[in-house]
Amino acid sequence: MLQHETEHSVKTKFWSVKHDGRIECQLCPRYCQLHEGQRGACFVRANIDNQIVLTSYGRSSGFVIDPIEKKPLNHFYPGTPVLSFGTAGCNLACKFCQNWDISKSRDMDRLMNRADPIAIANAAQQLGCTSVAYTYNDPVIFYEYAIDTAIACREAGIKSVAVTAGYICPQPRAELFHYMDAANVDLKAFSERFYRKITGSHLQSVLETLLYVKHETEVWLEITTLLIPGENDSEDELQQMTQWIVEHLGPDVPIHFTAFHPDWKMQDKPSTSLDTLIKARDIARNNGIWYVYVGNAHDKQRQSTYCHQCGQLIIGRNWYVLSDWNLDERGRCDQCGTLIPGHFEEQPGLWGSKRKVVDMTAFQ
Repeated sequence: MLQHETEHSVKTKFWSVKHDGRIECQLCPRYCQLHEGQRGACFVRANIDNQIVLTSYGRSSGFVIDPIEKKPLNHFYPGTPVLSFGTAGCNLACKFCQNWDISKSRDMDRLMNRADPIAIANAAQQLGCTSVAYTYNDPVIFYEYAIDTAIACREAGIKSVAVTAGYICPQPRAELFHYMDAANVDLKAFSERFYRKITGSHLQSVLETLLYVKHETEVWLEITTLLIPGENDSEDELQQMTQWIVEHLGPDVPIHFTAFHPDWKMQDKPSTSLDTLIKARDIARNNGIWYVYVGNAHDKQRQSTYCHQCGQLIIGRNWYVLSDWNLDERGRCDQCGTLIPGHFEEQPGLWGSKRKVVDMTAFQ
């Protein structure tokens, strides 16, 4: 291990020693069993001195202020800015990864941006961000860094957002979401075949995370599914997925169907058509989900929010720019008085579609 990696290594607690001397990481359901000096599948967690350590603490691939709708979260302080960051590596192996240069990276020198948790909280506060998002790869693998940052943010009055695939074991899951205020969980498909073949993981663990977040926490939950032609976009699978969501999570959990673009190891697949996104949205709405959005495609009508009771346009959206705002000061439809699920302020944020790179050296 290089010197600058040991400087950014911290001890972790979810592991045990196996009978053959290997150390088993028990953070995620991969349960990597590592000899001294070996790294897990995520690359950033390793067996050093007979314990699992995180080797990327305090180091990031970059800090950017995004609109909260880009996470995507449409019912969590709409229009507000969110300070977003990630690290390197990932505990999944998605062949279609849209952030492969970060999540598949084995080059720790990519992580040239450095900031401790208090600096991140200070930056978010001074730059007027409502929240901080742990994103780009997955906060599960930089668990300790994400939690310490969330604690610092909470003390500074800043919300925390987990953008995650939800592939995590029960005990660490409870601790992680204890410190989160909102989450977008990537439900990549609704078949074990897809999860095993395309992502190298398993569906059931993700479903358990969704159930936990919805029923055991106060975390605001939204779901994203990237629709890949011929892989997870069949009518039968979309029927099963959306029926499960309504039955087990409820009709008030927003879902975002987003368009796939050829990337990483799936260059042979075509981009998702707008017709496919519309079909998925129609299936979800017909099965009772109140709020269904399309993403990675220009469709103002289907990116906007409508009252599930009377159908009035509640929040107009064109990509990440908000227009109409028909919520009263209590977060209710100003036409029929129905409470709109989510977290809203009296007025929408004005961040729009801006993207701002942040130099963290000023906040250390």
